[in-house]
Amino acid sequence: MQANRHMTQAEQEMALLYRKYAPGLLTYVRMCVPSPEDAEDLVVEVFMAALEHAQFAAFSEKEKLLWLWRITRNKVIDAYRRAKTRQNVTLEHVADGLFEDEMSSPEYSALRQEDYMDLYAHLQSLPPLQQQILRMRFGQDLSCREIATTLGKQENAVRVTLSRSLNLLRKIYQRRKEEQERG
Repeated sequence: MQANRHMTQAEQEMALLYRKYAPGLLTYVRMCVPSPEDAEDLVVEVFMAALEHAQFAAFSEKEKLLWLWRITRNKVIDAYRRAKTRQNVTLEHVADGLFEDEMSSPEYSALRQEDYMDLYAHLQSLPPLQQQILRMRFGQDLSCREIATTLGKQENAVRVTLSRSLNLLRKIYQRRKEEQERG
């Protein structure tokens, strides 16, 4: 129970120090660091370091203030060093070129997947022979002659069935497009 009271007192003391000194430290860091968010992060790191420092609580008020300023200065220097070795690129700059090839964008992939599902549903509505010929022609990349040989049909009959199947699919898509335009 006494440890909890001590922690509470230490936390209260740290909160008081934060309210008292953080605005000044933040003003200094903001003058040195280009990003306001990075400046705020650095000040939080300073106070986290103070919490982790074993003897910080034993310091006098003046020693605590001097310690906080020294650590803040060191954190700013560390930020400069990291900035030298790490190149920063703005998100806007990256986002412009991220999907230059629109075919690889997530939106395009989702739309393409939706189109495939529609095509599959339309193919399922065709008679089995037409489905089989379309799969062999476009899925297996067989010629009409090879399909005819495989199915034991005449090549001309395969061509006619393929043509009719494609025309039927075109009509289905045309009707769907007209419905979308109307509604």
